[in-house]
Amino acid sequence: MKGSDSPLVSAIALNAIFGNAPKFSHRLLDALGSAGAVFDLSPEERRALFGPYNDRAAQIGPAALDAALAEFERLSAQGCQFLDIFAEGYPPALRECPDAPLLLYVRSDTPVAELFAPRPAVAIVGTRDQSPYGRECCRRIVKALAGAPARPVVVSGLALGVDITAHAAALEGGLTTIGVSPVGVDDVYPRRHAPFVERMCHTPGCALVTDYPPGTIPSAFNFLRRNRIIAGLAGATVLVESRLKGGGMITARLAAGYGRDVFAVPGRIDDLRSQGCNQLLQEQVAAPVAVPEALPAALGLGRLRRTRAADLETAVRQRFGPAFPEAEVERLVRIAQLIRAERGIGLDELCRATQLDYADVARTAGLLEEEGFIEMDLLQRCAIKVKIG
Repeated sequence: MKGSDSPLVSAIALNAIFGNAPKFSHRLLDALGSAGAVFDLSPEERRALFGPYNDRAAQIGPAALDAALAEFERLSAQGCQFLDIFAEGYPPALRECPDAPLLLYVRSDTPVAELFAPRPAVAIVGTRDQSPYGRECCRRIVKALAGAPARPVVVSGLALGVDITAHAAALEGGLTTIGVSPVGVDDVYPRRHAPFVERMCHTPGCALVTDYPPGTIPSAFNFLRRNRIIAGLAGATVLVESRLKGGGMITARLAAGYGRDVFAVPGRIDDLRSQGCNQLLQEQVAAPVAVPEALPAALGLGRLRRTRAADLETAVRQRFGPAFPEAEVERLVRIAQLIRAERGIGLDELCRATQLDYADVARTAGLLEEEGFIEMDLLQRCAIKVKIG
């Protein structure tokens, strides 16, 4: 087989050889015009181009193309899709980056031509060591994006903490989401997220994306290389929480280097998980996310569409009904109504009013607070937070 016989197979082979040096791949393609042309070089032309001591040049040949063809046939039979940088469906925002991957492996039920059609995309990243504050901010940000007139795709890295919170909140809010993996397309990292990835890949418009060949295992370098794809796919990156050093900080700085918008959630000055965000804000690399509900307008997605439930009971039932037993939903409704009737009511008073154990009341109030229905002060006095029409 000649390289020019199958451009996609040539791209798969070239990615396997030079994937961890994407800028070199770009220079090679600029010089020769296509991936196939690299494999059509004679031994003498290869030596003249790469020099006599380039160990990767020795890998360019029929064996690499045969291996790539076998990989293409095997993965295609398993439903994997491929996109090389010359393909029409390649993400246009990513193609603009100077270190864009030569090849993308894609797991999705949605054809790649539709998956990367022009649409707004927002990357949401941050620490694995997510605090309750970071989790709440992340969910509020995604909820705000879901209410925007121009609903974006949420991009992140499938990691523990902020990443998986953003992905899950996106699906919950009816947004599409793309996870960028640091391992081969035949694997998931971390493994505990495999059921979620399966669900994500079967959701229309969602996908798992990687530039790593099958069999690639996790390594520190892989995470760094993965981050450029997250930043490159999105028009804006939001850093929710991060220490001074971490993958989220790297992604945010990459996004800034690509000329993309960067936002950061401010945090306490004594919280290590907020030091990275606060530093980007101090350096004016990022703009602050002071009010998550204002973020869609700042991103050019339009002002948040505010919808009001007909009443408090309906709002609580709509939120908790699909996921909780009827008895627990009734408890949530009852406690929410008591809090609305008496602003500042404490948990002990709720126990007396409902004849429930303190642990049950505290758990129920915690669920209502987590979903934004109520707020509690340090003395555990409760008040309705949402606006009900």
